Amino acid sequence: MVSALYAVLGALLLLKFSLDVVRMRMQYRVSYGDGGFSELQSVIRIHGNAVENIPVALLLLLFMEMNGAETWMVHVCGILMIIGRLLHYYGYHHRLIRWRRSGASATWVSMLLMVLANVWYMPWELVFSIH
Repeated sequence: MVSALYAVLGALLLLKFSLDVVRMRMQYRVSYGDGGFSELQSVIRIHGNAVENIPVALLLLLFMEMNGAETWMVHVCGILMIIGRLLHYYGYHHRLIRWRRSGASATWVSMLLMVLANVWYMPWELVFSIH
């Protein structure tokens, strides 16, 4: 399944962001919260934002593929989502609002495309069957 590729890439991003949080917590010796350190606040939000978006996007991508969407469509949506998360990370990490906005927008566009594809390819006859 093609969506497995993007699940792996998404998991690698989540792992990287999680390790960034751990590294910053160790550096600033903060176990809970952010200790008032702006750099720690940033890596916590980068990780949190990815956790909020990547799992839903991957579910949509998987269902899209299972519902019979074209392989190229799965790739386009998966690539757009991963690029969006990378742009968001770069923009947030370097305090570049334009990059951050572009990343968020790419993620949202990819998710909207996946929602529309799922509605289009949904096996409606099974959804509304009484069996």
